[in-house]
Amino acid sequence: MSAIAIVRPDATWAAQYDKTAQVIHNILGDTALRIDHIGSTAVPGLAAKDVLDIQATVVSEPDLDDAVELLVAADWEVRPPRRDHPVPGLPKDELQWVKRLVIEPMYRRRVNLHVRVAGRANQRYALLFRDYLRAHPDTAAAYGEFKKRAASLPLESVGEYADLKDPVCDLIYLPAEEWAERTGWTV
Repeated sequence: MSAIAIVRPDATWAAQYDKTAQVIHNILGDTALRIDHIGSTAVPGLAAKDVLDIQATVVSEPDLDDAVELLVAADWEVRPPRRDHPVPGLPKDELQWVKRLVIEPMYRRRVNLHVRVAGRANQRYALLFRDYLRAHPDTAAAYGEFKKRAASLPLESVGEYADLKDPVCDLIYLPAEEWAERTGWTV
C-alpha cells in the first residue's frame, strides 16, 4: 500500500488557497513579498494529493528564519528539507535551492508552505512549473497520469514519492524555460 493518495481535481482548491493565503498573510505581514498557490492543486484539472502547496517569497536569507519564527509562533510546524533538489542545467550554487518547509497547525486544512528567497532558482521553478502546466493541459494530463501510477507503487513515504517525481518535474521544467523565453514569461 502506498503512502500517497492522488485524488481527482477539486474545483474548490483555488478558493481554499485564497482563504489559506489570507491566514498566511496575516501571520507574515510584510515579511512575505508575495504568496502564491503552487504545485498540482494550483493547476485546474490536475489530479493531486489533497494538500495545498503554497510558496511565500521573502527578500533575503535572514527573512527565511524570520518567517519561520512568525509561523511557529502561530502553531505552524517546521519540517525537513531545508533545500530543494538542484535541477540539471540550473545553477548548482546551494544558496539557489535553500528553503524552509512549514506545515499547517494541527486539525487545519493540509498545507505545505514553502518559504523561498525572491530571485532564486527554486522560487522561479515553482512558479514557472505551475504556469507552464496551466498553459499546456496535455502535459498536465500526462503528469497527472504519472503521479497516479507513481502513487500506486508500494512507497513507504512521501519522501520516496517526491524523489520519484523530481526527475519527471525536471523533464517538464526544462522545456518550460524555453517556453518562458519564447513568450516573455517572468516571475
